Amino acid sequence: MKGILSPSLMCADVMNLERELTVLDELGVEYIHLDFMDNHFVPNITLNTDLIKATKSVLKHMKRDIHLLAFQPQQYFDAMEIGEGDIVSVHYEACPDDLAQVLADIRKRGAKAFIAISPDTKPEVLNGYLDKIDGVVVMTVYPGFAGRPIVPGSMEKLAAVRKLLDNSGYDLLMEVDGHVSWELCAQMRECGADMFVAGSSSLYQKGLDMKEAVARMSELVK
Repeated sequence: MKGILSPSLMCADVMNLERELTVLDELGVEYIHLDFMDNHFVPNITLNTDLIKATKSVLKHMKRDIHLLAFQPQQYFDAMEIGEGDIVSVHYEACPDDLAQVLADIRKRGAKAFIAISPDTKPEVLNGYLDKIDGVVVMTVYPGFAGRPIVPGSMEKLAAVRKLLDNSGYDLLMEVDGHVSWELCAQMRECGADMFVAGSSSLYQKGLDMKEAVARMSELVK
């Protein structure tokens, strides 16, 4: 399958979010990455539930890739109107005790359930959940803020997660989130990534034409 782009809305022009969503939608981008942070799991607050809900009325073709960096993420599902077509990622580190139930709730709503793992989390934690998910988000930076440097060893970790998923017997996607730059995205593809969260180190670099940037990245991860 071809690589899938998921531009990060937290890196967009906050004064023109609707216009930026419309441009990406018209360019044929498949997903928009929506980060929700609770200021507890990570020390930041980004897109709120009202904004994430509101994107449903703007998007015509593009689907939502919702990444909850939050404790007890299920408390936000109703407010975001999670449903058919969405990808919803929850962090293993944020809900290890009830993760299976959270994943089941996501799927019950018609969305695809992904587990996100932070840089210091070992791939082996995924083993007990492979029959309960549709994919994995591998964080290659420490979560919470845009523009952070890639964590050493991230390529090896991507390759290890890809091997684990391929050996599972299930058809599972691997999404990479963190410093998906022009210089590194092709290597991430070679390590087995299927989806790419594109932010400040690529699509949203200042001065770039979005149409040209999307075409360039699509070619690099094809």
